[in-house]
Amino acid sequence: MEAIRLTVPCAGDNILTLRAGDRVLLSGTVYTARDAAHRRMVELIERGEPLPFELSGAAIYYCGPAPAPPGRVIGSAGPTTSYRMDSYAPLLIARGLRVMIGKGRRSRPVLDAMHEYGAVYLAATGGAGALLASCITDCELIAWPELGAEAVRRLTVRDMPLTVAADAMLGDLYESGPAAYLAARDA
Repeated sequence: MEAIRLTVPCAGDNILTLRAGDRVLLSGTVYTARDAAHRRMVELIERGEPLPFELSGAAIYYCGPAPAPPGRVIGSAGPTTSYRMDSYAPLLIARGLRVMIGKGRRSRPVLDAMHEYGAVYLAATGGAGALLASCITDCELIAWPELGAEAVRRLTVRDMPLTVAADAMLGDLYESGPAAYLAARDA
């Protein structure tokens, strides 16, 4: 199967064609944000204050990158476990977030919000932080530097290899993948 090219920020129409299991090469602007940044974003929304970046069509990578070694724009940039953002994600999806990148299962409220608003969850391979960092051509700190690795950064990515783990039609690779494997094994 050939990889699908996806550029972010993106419109909902692009997202609706993706299916769990599709391979994606992601390019464009991606923001890093983990637990502490998500908590702050939700607090800003609740107070009616602006976020450090526009959520409409945005992609958030659940990543706390390592410091950049000499000659590189970023250090290792592997995914963190996504469920830690699940209590915050439905509100951000409702406000326009369209792409989330991380590793591991998502909760039912997140999957339901993805279905309702047209969002997708892309899985990055854990342990492949150096490979993923090689797809990042620019990195700029944009909010909350006191959070260290968990600060919000604006990344420019080119052909980042990802897999659609959950789609806007309630397809969930964490459900269908093991079932397909067992069926093939037992056939």
